[in-house]
Amino acid sequence: MTTMTEASVREFKMPDVGEGLTEAEILKWYVQPGDTVTDGQVVCEVETAKAAVELPIPYDGVVRELRFPEGTTVDVGMSIIAVDVSGGSAPAAAAPEPAPAVEEEPEEPKSQGSGRQPVLVGYGVATSSTKRRPRKSAEIPAQESAPVSAAVQAELNGHGTVAEAAPAPSAPVSAPATAADRPRPLAKPPVRKLAKDLGVDLASVVPSGPDGIITREDVHAAAAAPAQAPARPTAPQPTPATAQVSTAPVTTAAAAPAASYDAGRETRIPVKGVRKATAQAMVGSAFTAPHVTEFVTVDVTRTMKLVEELKGDKDMQGLRVNPLLLIAKALLVAIRRNPDVNASWDEANQEIVRKHYVNLGIAAATPRGLIVPNIKDAHDKTLPQLAEALGELVATAREGRTSPAAMQGGTVTITNVGVFGVDTGTPILNPGESAILAVGAIKLRPWVHKGKVKPRQVTTLALSFDHRLVDGELGSKVLADVAAVLEQPKRLITWG
Repeated sequence: MTTMTEASVREFKMPDVGEGLTEAEILKWYVQPGDTVTDGQVVCEVETAKAAVELPIPYDGVVRELRFPEGTTVDVGMSIIAVDVSGGSAPAAAAPEPAPAVEEEPEEPKSQGSGRQPVLVGYGVATSSTKRRPRKSAEIPAQESAPVSAAVQAELNGHGTVAEAAPAPSAPVSAPATAADRPRPLAKPPVRKLAKDLGVDLASVVPSGPDGIITREDVHAAAAAPAQAPARPTAPQPTPATAQVSTAPVTTAAAAPAASYDAGRETRIPVKGVRKATAQAMVGSAFTAPHVTEFVTVDVTRTMKLVEELKGDKDMQGLRVNPLLLIAKALLVAIRRNPDVNASWDEANQEIVRKHYVNLGIAAATPRGLIVPNIKDAHDKTLPQLAEALGELVATAREGRTSPAAMQGGTVTITNVGVFGVDTGTPILNPGESAILAVGAIKLRPWVHKGKVKPRQVTTLALSFDHRLVDGELGSKVLADVAAVLEQPKRLITWG
């Protein structure tokens, strides 16, 4: 039964701040229990797989409880903060004690009034997406689910502690006998993804979570005990023999990490956030799109002179003018002359999607990792407008404030590896894009100019493209056009 006090408490859930994201890490809380908050006030900063985002609260009230501490990764749709919207000042210390605050989340009456959370960032959260799993617990006897009701959501989210998992070992005792009868192991999508990344078969994992749910800890334990897998095939049928064999490797599994990991000489860093997203995207791109990379070395002396002239131009005052600006413009001209390169591959429909716009991605190294925000409709921008957009993009990326929307919908990308002093590289395509241009360092080199060897400013360009979409001829034409514009920047006028 819901009391008047409980009815006045609103649960603010983790929103989907970017398309398709399933979780986010709470970086910092800006409020504490007992604080008064107003509609639109930023209450915390979270980091998704794409960017760091500040979350505003969508109503007025008094903070009752922070559901998760800083540094916790929370699934989209989970309640992260409880706010008393009754207008009175509810005692902050008494709110975290009752467990029903967590249990109220799956109740239908609470979700029917709002339908979709009125969050101010992202796309909101459909309530039905997080309430189907708890309904399955109705089939479990009350005496099993009641003692762990407060820990169910934490374990479902993969953040349960050893103390929370303690009441559950009695359930896994019978799990080996029923593993063959269970059609599919119970696990949250992030846990299934973790198992896939670690090469762990969920059917072979003994669950320790409430209601037979496999947790992150279970997957890590299975991955850390390689000796356990070979032991099972020797006697798969007799249950007693299997039980005896499985107890023996416990000592070996516990000792294995100590033998392979020296804490004094090695540091293990959890893969999450931007680094995790980058790793998944690069692996997916490298093993999905057949990459071809072509190279060209070009004299950019005239382009460098034009950069210096533009810095003193009154129309460019206050704008960021550098070689990257003209390289970006050169690539846009090359795409205009070869529009077929600006496309994507639709595997599901077996179609090539030609884009009639250019969202130009710029790879940026940030403290959180590599991100690729893009300039929307870059093809329609004048040189001053392109310079302004580049300046804003770089400044926002350095401050770590790039929004997820700014990193979606890119069509082609530029990566400037020359800032690190290297000549060039073989860049990997950003997923969903057809081409990426790598720009090497601009250096003085001996170069034949007008029949004489002279010191000239030279760079090497590398263009990687998806060979499903771009043939060698088309890719070569695009790269040659970029080089031609940089060698003779007057082509920006004659070709533009």
